[in-house]
Amino acid sequence: MISAIPHVLRLTRAAYVVAREGTFAVVDPEPLPAPLRFMLRVARLIERRDAKSGPRLARALTRLGPTYVKLGQVLATRPDVVGVKMARDLERLQDKLPAFSQAEAEAVVAASLERPLAQAFAVFGPSVAAASIAQVHRAEIDKDGVRQLPVAVKVLRPGIADRFRRDTSSLMFAARTAERLSSEARRLRSIEIVETLARSVAMEMDLRLEAAALSEMTENTRDDTDFRIPTVDWDRTSHHVLTMEWIDGIPLSDRPRLEAAGVDLPDLGRKVIQSFLQHALRDGFFHADMHPGNLFVDSDGRLVAVDFGIMGRLGMKERRFLAEILLGFITRDYHRVAEVHFEAGYVPAHHSIDNFAQAIRAIGEPIHNRRADEISMARLLTLLLEVTALFDMRTRPELILLQKTMVVVEGVARSFNPRLDIWKTADPVVRAWIERNLGPMGRIEGVASGAGQIGKLLSGLPVIAGRAVAALEQVEAMTREGLVLAPATVEAIGRAEARQNRWQTRALWVIALTFLAILWKIS
Repeated sequence: MISAIPHVLRLTRAAYVVAREGTFAVVDPEPLPAPLRFMLRVARLIERRDAKSGPRLARALTRLGPTYVKLGQVLATRPDVVGVKMARDLERLQDKLPAFSQAEAEAVVAASLERPLAQAFAVFGPSVAAASIAQVHRAEIDKDGVRQLPVAVKVLRPGIADRFRRDTSSLMFAARTAERLSSEARRLRSIEIVETLARSVAMEMDLRLEAAALSEMTENTRDDTDFRIPTVDWDRTSHHVLTMEWIDGIPLSDRPRLEAAGVDLPDLGRKVIQSFLQHALRDGFFHADMHPGNLFVDSDGRLVAVDFGIMGRLGMKERRFLAEILLGFITRDYHRVAEVHFEAGYVPAHHSIDNFAQAIRAIGEPIHNRRADEISMARLLTLLLEVTALFDMRTRPELILLQKTMVVVEGVARSFNPRLDIWKTADPVVRAWIERNLGPMGRIEGVASGAGQIGKLLSGLPVIAGRAVAALEQVEAMTREGLVLAPATVEAIGRAEARQNRWQTRALWVIALTFLAILWKIS
C-alpha cells in the first residue's frame, strides 16, 4: 500500500494538469457510467478560464514532460482508446523541449567518450535542436591535422533515464489497476501499451542502438536511388553520444526553400511513399518517425532521413498481411482480405470469415465511389483496425506503429501533391513484393527454405537418437539396480543428514530439560 502512494500522487498531478488544460471538454459524457460522469463534471470545475480549443491534450502532455510526450505519440495511434478527435489532437504533438546548457552537454560528451572534449572535436557548437530525450549539436573534427566535414552530435539529456523510469513505473501501476478493474482495459492491452512505451524509450536512451539502426538501414538501402542514410562515426559514439554525418540538405518542413531550389514537389511526394513501403515490405525495417523535420533533400535530389530513435520491424507474416490487404482493397477482393486476417491468427477462428468479409466490404466499397486522390490508405488501415475490434482482434503493436507511420508519411506526401493517387503510387511496390515473395519464384524459395529446415532436422536426428538411447539405458539400469548416486552426492546427503540429526538431538535435550524443570516445580 505504501509503495502505491508515490504512484498515486504522480498520477493525481498528471490528471490535474490534464484537467486544467481543458482536455476533458472534448470527452462525450453520455456513454460513461454515472460515477465517471460525476468525476468528469468535477474535473471541468478546475479547468483554466483561458483554456482554448485546439490541441488541449497535446498542451497538457507537453507540460507534464518527456515521458508524457512520448506517451502522447503512442496514443496518437490509438483512436479506439482516446477517440478520433483526441487522436488527431495528439498527431500534432511536437517532441520539442528547451535545450539544456552547453556546459552540461560538453560534460556529458567528455564523460561518455572518456576523453577531453578538445580531443574528440575541434569545434563543438551550440545546440541546434532539442527534443525530450536528447539534443543535437553541430561540431567539427580533425583527422591527421586536416579539418574534416562537419558532424552532428546527439547528446542524451542528463538525468533523463531516472525520470523516465519513475514516470513509466507510475503509468504501469495505472495500467495494471485498470486491467484488474476493467475488461475493456484488458482488451485494449493497457499494460502492453505502457510496455511498448518503456521499450521504445529504453532503446532511444541508448544511442549505440540508434547508431546500429543507422548502420543496418544503410546496408538495406545501399542500392536505393531515391533514399540514403547519414554515416556513423563509431569512434565518437557511445551510450550517451551519437556522432554522424552532418546533412546540409533542405528539410521537407521548409517548403519555400524547396520551391526556390526547384525541387519537383509531386515527385518528392512519390519518393516519400515508395521509400517507406520499400523499407516496410522489402526490408521489414522502417523509420517510424518520418515527419518533415526528420527528412531532407540533398543536392542530388535524394531523400535523407535522420533521427533513428524510433524504428519499426515487420516479420514476414506481417509483411504478407500488409501487402495482401493493400492488394485486396485495390482489387476489391474482400474475402481474401478476411482470409489473410484468419491465416495470420489475428482474428480468432471461432468467428465467421464471411461475416468478417462483410464488415470489411463496408469499409472498402465507399472507396470505389471516390477519386483515388481522396482515398487515405492510412485512414483505411485505421478503420480496418477499428472493425477488427468487433471480431476480438487483439491490438498488434507492430501494426499500430506501421499505421502511425503511414499516417505521417501519407500526410507528408500529400502536402507536396494534394491530388496524389496513393494507391497508384503504392501499387508497383506492393505488386513487386507480392510477385517476388508470393509468386512462383517466392514459392520455389519457400520450398527450398523448408527443405533446408528439414535437412537441418534430419542431420540432427543421429544425435537426438543417440541421446534418446542413452536416456533409455539409464532408466533401464535404474529399474534393474536402483538409483545409483555419485560419491560426492552421497557425501553431501550424509552431511545434510548429520546436521539434521544434530539439531534433532539438541531439540530433544531442550524438551527433556524443560520437562524435568516442570516436574521439579511441581514437586
